[in-house]
This record gives sequence, structure tokens and C-alpha cells, in this order.
Amino acid sequence: MHIEMHGIHKAFGTNQVLKGVDFELRQGEVHALMGENGAGKSTLMNILVGLHALDEGKITVDGKETVFSNPGEAEKQGITFIHQELNIWPEMTVLENLFIGRELNLPYGLLDTRKMKRLAREQLQRLSVDLPLNREAGACSVGQQQMIEIAKALMTDAKVIIMDEPTAALTEREIVKLFEVIRALKAEGVSIVYISHRMEEIFAICDRITVMRDGITVDTKDIPATNFDEVVRKMVGRELTERYPKRNPKPGEVVLEVKNATRRGLFENISFKVHAGEVVGFSGLMGAGRTEIMRAIFGLDKLHSGEIMLKGKKINIRRPEDAVRHGIGFITEDRKDEGLVLDFSIRENMALPNLFSFTSKGFISSRKEKEFVDTLVKRLQVKTQSAETPAGSLSGGNQQKVVIAKWIGIGPSLLILDEPTRGVDVGAKREIYQLINELTDRGVAIIMVSSELPEVLGMSDRIIVVHEGHIGGELTGSEATQENIMTLATGGQ
Repeated sequence: MHIEMHGIHKAFGTNQVLKGVDFELRQGEVHALMGENGAGKSTLMNILVGLHALDEGKITVDGKETVFSNPGEAEKQGITFIHQELNIWPEMTVLENLFIGRELNLPYGLLDTRKMKRLAREQLQRLSVDLPLNREAGACSVGQQQMIEIAKALMTDAKVIIMDEPTAALTEREIVKLFEVIRALKAEGVSIVYISHRMEEIFAICDRITVMRDGITVDTKDIPATNFDEVVRKMVGRELTERYPKRNPKPGEVVLEVKNATRRGLFENISFKVHAGEVVGFSGLMGAGRTEIMRAIFGLDKLHSGEIMLKGKKINIRRPEDAVRHGIGFITEDRKDEGLVLDFSIRENMALPNLFSFTSKGFISSRKEKEFVDTLVKRLQVKTQSAETPAGSLSGGNQQKVVIAKWIGIGPSLLILDEPTRGVDVGAKREIYQLINELTDRGVAIIMVSSELPEVLGMSDRIIVVHEGHIGGELTGSEATQENIMTLATGGQ
């Protein structure tokens, strides 16, 4: 399938998102679509599949002018979109999610469950995913939900698959498997639009790249004809020096000490320390227990045994309110369902954990709240026309900035960052890294959980590797390499 989009314009109210974008997708190519958060990438693809109507412009599919009225119509023609924000029904099983809207029936209207299970197992096996088909999707990790979405797309026999940040929640091993599937699809003539902020992936898997900035097409090039620095410069409109700002850690007192923490079936005898002013990276394969450990420390899940010490004193954290009262903030990996109230404004989201700081005698000072929010919006460079804008209308990267802002506002002594730059563009990533440095310079202790090995290596002072619910080892200095991390993550020594 050959797709051309010419002069595409789109505005939402007074906000002109696309200002004449051109894009071409050839048959059997993997085409990278890159740009900063808010550049218009997802909007362009939403117009292609009929989720949004274009204001101006022309779309041709195999030479024929085409406008899809909805995504279902596009899917029938062979175009499938795997969205960054997962379209999972949490109360339904893995099997039901895979076949929702495409159920197979026996005569008399009965479901052909046997055939559906066989096809589901085939697709999950293709992705090397081992998931019980009767498990509720909501009980699966974010990474497993991502693989369910990918499997669902592969089951449509699509001619074009649009992947928006497909590896954001995947481990290195799962990314390797996904790339094998992409190469197999390409060999079969399937075209892939690959939207990602991970430069290493773009240069590893893509044939061509189109860069967007502020709603326009900046350039389209063959991958061998460009390089990392050129792509970044075109994305952000300026030179970006180092990807990871230099760190000069000066660890102080022990802020957090975890002793023999256990949650049966998920992790056991977890012990570690985090000092003021340092970044401790947590790495490991999906399902190793990294996120589960952090959720228990913050009081989202219950510890069955073990102790948590804060600045030398044992504390009891039974719920998140206890953690916040002790100055612990947690930026969850799932910003959509756990990090934000999407219908609330930016102001309301940022203010939620901080209401006590501008409340007196039961009344909120609107002036203090506004000053507080305006300062954070400016400091984190959240792209918005107003702090009253609903958080759900922001791009993924700007949503993440709002999540970070609300926890910075409590003045934490310990900040847990679970996948802090997932779905965030290269320019915004550096802003977050600089913010991490500023926080540690002020003595904040930081735990950073990340599936991106370059990020863990680039920002951590120490790296703790988790393997199957146990600490597999700790790496510092010259020992901290991708090879050593993966060795420990897979149970090696």
C-alpha cells in the first residue's frame, strides 16, 4: 500500500496543530515519524485513520483520493493504528481484548472460542509472550498490555501498521523480538509508520525518516543519509549538546533504607539504601519486580514483611498519604490511569498533592495556588495556552511534565521515578535530566526505574539490577555496562 498526504492542515479551536504537512509512506518500508511532543505526529496519523477530520489537504491511497470517516473503516482497508495510550479493557480477559469487535462465531451465533484461543496463542507465541488467555488485562503489566495491543494489530492482516511509541514499556529482549516481527512484516510487503523518541531504535529498524516541528514537515531523508545530531537539530530547531548532562554527585546522609522487604509472589528480601543527592537506577527485565517494589514503598501495595527506614527512623507506610506526609513522591509508570486525572485541568492536577501548602483554615488561597502552578508550568516548560487546559488534551510528554511538577511541588526528600521519560521527546528528556540534577544538587534522593539502558547508565550513580523478585546485583563505575546489566537481569553473575 502506498500512501501520500499533501498539505494537511488541522486546528483545534484557535490552536493550529498542523500547518501544511506532507508525508509519504511507500509499500514495504519502515518509516520513522519524529518530532518533539506537540509537533503533530499523532494528530497526522489520527487524520489518516479517520479519528480526526482534516481541515485542508489531500490523502491518496494507492493513487486514489481517500478519506476515512472512522478508524474501523481504515482498518477494513488494511490500516491499523497502535496508539501510545493503550486501548485496553482492564476488566476483560486477554483473549477478549484480542478479539473485541472481531469475535469469531459458530453457527447459531455461538462464539468459536477454540479457534479464537488457537489464533491468540499463535500471535502471542510469535511475539514470545507467555500470558494466560483468561487473565484480566488490567492485571497485566503496562509492558504486557503493550504486547497485547501489538498482537491485536498483527491479527488484522494489516497492510499498514502505525506504531506510536511501541517499545515504551518493553524490555530490551522484547524490543529485539518486536524488531524481528517488524522485519518479517516488511518482507511480506507491510508498511510501518514508526513513531518513537528512541534514536537508537530509529537507526536500527527504519528505512526513512520524516521530521516534524511545530506542525510542519521539516525534512524527509533516507536513514543512511542522516545522523543523530542532524535529526535532533531538525526536531528542536537548535543544537542539543550532550544527551545526558554531566552529574557531580555528592551523596549525603542515608535518606531511605529498605530492609528485607517482601511481598509474596512478587519480590523477596529486598534490601538497599539511597543517599541524599544521588540517583539510584533500578534495571531488570519486565516482570522482574522493579515497579512492584516501588509501589510497596509508596504504600500503593502492602508489604508482607520487612522494614522501611527514612533518615534513620522506621516508618509505617500503609497508604500513599503516609508516604506523601513523609516527603516521598512517586511518578508512576502509568501516567494515564495513575499519574493524572485527565478530565482535571493542569492547575488542579499540579495542586492535588500540595493543597495543604496554600490552604488556611479550610480555605484555598487562589492567588497562592495560581502562583504555585504558574511557577511550575514555566519551570518545566509545559506547552499549553492556559493552566486551565484539561491534562488529557496535552501531548504525552507534556502530561509527563505535569506529573513530575505535582510531586516536585511537595518538596520531597525522596522521589521515585518509574519510567520518567517514557514517550517524551529528546529535547524534553534533557530538560527532565537537568531537573533531576537540580533536585539532587538540593539533596533530594532519587530512585529511577527505567527500561532504557542508555538512560540508566547515563543518569545513575549506582545501578541495582532486579531478577525475578530478587536483587541480582549492584553496579557502579566501570562495572556499569549494558552487558553487565543484562547478565545480572537474566540471572547471571
